[in-house]
Amino acid sequence: MANAAKAGNGTGGDGGAGGGSGDGGRRGDGAGLRADIGVIGGSGFYSFLEDVTEVPVTTPYGSPSDSLFFGELAGRRVVFLPRHGRGHHLPPHRINYRANLWALRSVGVRQILGPCAVGGLRPQYGPGTLLVPDQLVDRTKNRVQTYFDGEPLPDGTVPNVVHTSFADPYCPDGRKVALAAAQGRGWEAVDGGTMVVVEGPRFSTRAESRWHAAMGWSVVGMTGHPEAYLARELGLCYTSMALVTDLDAGAETGEGVSHTEVLRVFGENVGRLREVLFDAVAGLPETESRACLCTHAHDGWDLGIELP
Repeated sequence: MANAAKAGNGTGGDGGAGGGSGDGGRRGDGAGLRADIGVIGGSGFYSFLEDVTEVPVTTPYGSPSDSLFFGELAGRRVVFLPRHGRGHHLPPHRINYRANLWALRSVGVRQILGPCAVGGLRPQYGPGTLLVPDQLVDRTKNRVQTYFDGEPLPDGTVPNVVHTSFADPYCPDGRKVALAAAQGRGWEAVDGGTMVVVEGPRFSTRAESRWHAAMGWSVVGMTGHPEAYLARELGLCYTSMALVTDLDAGAETGEGVSHTEVLRVFGENVGRLREVLFDAVAGLPETESRACLCTHAHDGWDLGIELP
């Protein structure tokens, strides 16, 4: 089974650009730095941009996976956050998803692209397939999944209990942009499908994989949840771009998933994934023009806390 935590040091990780040093750009004090687009993925992405500024941050929920890396791409201000840390030291079940999303919103981000590596659950979704999912199934077990848990924040405010709609987990406008970006690069992405997210860090057994496939789900990963849901709770547009690196354990014969094979396939495709991602950044709508379902997640709710 592939997952969004498979690509390790030196590959860029989680949709990382590959070949990047992961050392970050120049370190700044972060004063006044803002960006309206966030990318959660590999530490290698920002190494291909000029004049990148690294800004350490903290949140009421603790520290995110790493510093924020600010840069400019196609005239858009973008901030990159390595999902597993630049050294890929955080396994999927120990990522501080709440801090990650909160940190991005606090610097102005309202739209997020979340590239990841996944395992294919159908024979036609073999290695090298790019899928832009429209549905999600949560099979994680021990992750904090909400900001609205009734626990006081450090400033003394207490969030109310809020039940956020998640029927359609991904931004419809962001999905259209991602699909168009892939097509523009000659990569016919799969339009829609269900990503099932498991706890990790282990891969699936054959029985689990066959069950996932029998349920009609498309791909399986480890980091797509609660990332997408927390984005919705913060009123952010979130779009997943899933690169298939292998057929999952129950969808093939042989010895099952090999970490080495996953890294090889990821490395072969990460260059064009980076190109598609950068084109998608350029194609996202301006923040002020957003009118999608993501912007209305809390209409009529008293949240009890002020979002950044």
